[in-house]
Amino acid sequence: MTQRSLRILIIDENAARAAILEEGLRVVSGGEEGGTFLFNHIRDTANLLARIGAVDPDVILIDLENPSRDTLEQMFQVSRLARRPIAMFVDKSDSATVQAAIDAGVSAYVVDGLRKERVRSILDVTISRFHAFDRLQSELQQAKSALEDRKIIEQAKAILMQQRGCSEDDAYVLLRRTAMNQNRKIAELARSLVAAAALLRAGGEHD
Repeated sequence: MTQRSLRILIIDENAARAAILEEGLRVVSGGEEGGTFLFNHIRDTANLLARIGAVDPDVILIDLENPSRDTLEQMFQVSRLARRPIAMFVDKSDSATVQAAIDAGVSAYVVDGLRKERVRSILDVTISRFHAFDRLQSELQQAKSALEDRKIIEQAKAILMQQRGCSEDDAYVLLRRTAMNQNRKIAELARSLVAAAALLRAGGEHD
């Protein structure tokens, strides 16, 4: 089975420096030439997000040489919105900018490291870090969702206990049985119950 080529987007106004990035990826392990990467270049940052969307790259390599703070912020915004593995090459930096890059989700922030022989390893690290961070984000979101589900189920049980004068266990059994009969998740049913109870309370307050 042939592996799909990675689409690499290089953002760099300097053609010579962009060529270093591309050349560093041309020769893959085993000495095979090409076929592994498809390259696209963007030379300026006008309408950048839309142009990135049009390319739909797998990985973004950004080379900024000596960027201004405004340029860095724009690139950090790209990182937050693009949701792709991003490696950013700069000539100079400081601890605050490094932290800003991390907060923006830049997978690899490379200071004074634009050398052909390093590009492939930096690409591998960039992709690996992105997927690791993405997994952590997904796990965090799942945990938050599960916590929210538990809270709404507790609220729904309290409503049933009050309305029906039943125990907590009986309230949960009723929720579970009703959800099964309606082919719904317990949390989904609980949200409907809590919303209906809130609506009835609001209606009663206006009578």
